[in-house]
Amino acid sequence: MIRHAYVHVPFCRHRCGYCDFTLVAGRDDLIERYLDAVRREFGRVTEPLRLDTLYLGGGTPSHLGPEGLRRLFGLLLERLQPEPSAEVSLEANPLDVTPEFIAAAAECGVTRVSLGGQSLDASTLAALDRDHGPGDVRLAVERLLSAGFEVSLDLMTAAPGQSLAAVEADLAAAIALGVQHVSVYCLTWEQGTAFQSRRQKGLLQPAEESLERAMFEAAIDGLTAAGFEHYEVSNFARPGHRCRHNEAYWDCRPWEAFGPGAARFDGLTRITNHRSTTTWINRVLSGADASGDVDAMTAEAAARERLVVGLRRRAGVDRDAFRAASGYDLDQLAGPAIARWIVAGLAERDGPALRLTRAGLLVSDALWADVLA
Repeated sequence: MIRHAYVHVPFCRHRCGYCDFTLVAGRDDLIERYLDAVRREFGRVTEPLRLDTLYLGGGTPSHLGPEGLRRLFGLLLERLQPEPSAEVSLEANPLDVTPEFIAAAAECGVTRVSLGGQSLDASTLAALDRDHGPGDVRLAVERLLSAGFEVSLDLMTAAPGQSLAAVEADLAAAIALGVQHVSVYCLTWEQGTAFQSRRQKGLLQPAEESLERAMFEAAIDGLTAAGFEHYEVSNFARPGHRCRHNEAYWDCRPWEAFGPGAARFDGLTRITNHRSTTTWINRVLSGADASGDVDAMTAEAAARERLVVGLRRRAGVDRDAFRAASGYDLDQLAGPAIARWIVAGLAERDGPALRLTRAGLLVSDALWADVLA
């Protein structure tokens, strides 16, 4: 039974230089056709889904504005029906968080706002090509918390020219704001982005690896000392405020997804919609198949993926629960890799659980090929 759904809203005011997400900037002329297309795609659900979590991501869903948000929820609630206790998350840009927008979000049943702040330092925000300032982040958080929303704040490390002291100041500022959740992401240099182009021309330089690691460790130490649980590689929450929607992903539970670039999953097969917003709109409105990639995994491949996403969580993977969910024994599936990690101090066993150590977390992305190959 599917209890989780994602809706992708691909509109932004502008595209930041590091961004390779599925979005269009400065194309508000497409909003009407997007709403028509997503309404038709919701029709793929023959019976209304009773949801434990609903997540609206982007892009920038808040860019729709108060009335646009009301219209989108009016369409989706015909097929996607959150339970009274559901977590309903919405990604937002600080500049969009006006009193009118907050009223619309509350009316639509939003319970949690993920705020794309990235930093509370003016020079870092400028380096990241963001269109807001530190004061906008603070005001947005104050308004959201005062209105009773749960707030998650995104912070980015290893921005061009960013120092360790600047990261530590961002962490202290986020803690002082009183948000319940913080996601900390290291800047990645993706092909096709403006940042990668500038890097290839020698105009931007990535942070040294040792500095990246020091920044990540500062996040772990600073946030855990302030009472946050480090429950996934990049995510920290005050007790009782973990992102339930993301935990569904990490548990490999089935979910539905709608919109350009959105990926739905039934436990074995992941179907990703076409990434181009205009292509997706045209295909949906013409009645054509709007899917792009289809990843039909074998049971073993699904088990290997379950192991990888499970090890991203600080609790690690329980061998008995893993066998019950996947049908595979942990050591039979990846015994040699696990043994190497333990000898190298990158992983540890704690009773029936296998988890990465701090050293393993710092290099986790480099470990997954040992399991997925």
